[in-house]
Amino acid sequence: MFYLRIRSFQEQTILGSFVHQKSSILIIIMAQGGGSKVTFKVVLTSDPKLPFRVFSVPEEAPFTAVLKFAAEEFKVPSQTSAIITNDGVGINPQQTAGNVFLKHGSELRLIPRDRVGGIACSQ
Repeated sequence: MFYLRIRSFQEQTILGSFVHQKSSILIIIMAQGGGSKVTFKVVLTSDPKLPFRVFSVPEEAPFTAVLKFAAEEFKVPSQTSAIITNDGVGINPQQTAGNVFLKHGSELRLIPRDRVGGIACSQ
């Protein structure tokens, strides 16, 4: 059975997410119950205090949902954010959470790229 719920403590279980078209509200589909899960520790690299969140997700969950949820938890835009490993290797979000866990491990970094690539113009 699926339900919508955001819990205030650090461990979350995510199945998927989508954005409501009219209100642009991110809706997270969370799951309870069996199945294999993987756990990620995601650190926000743009904050000098290096805050982190821990997420437990089903292996089959799309990694894009993990990226969106992590960005929302840190209050950064998910459309311009990226997740990298501690070694600085970028992660393609178009795969399952289980594949990311097997390839890159559990410790990841979130980079909000809102300031990258901007051009300063003066008149």
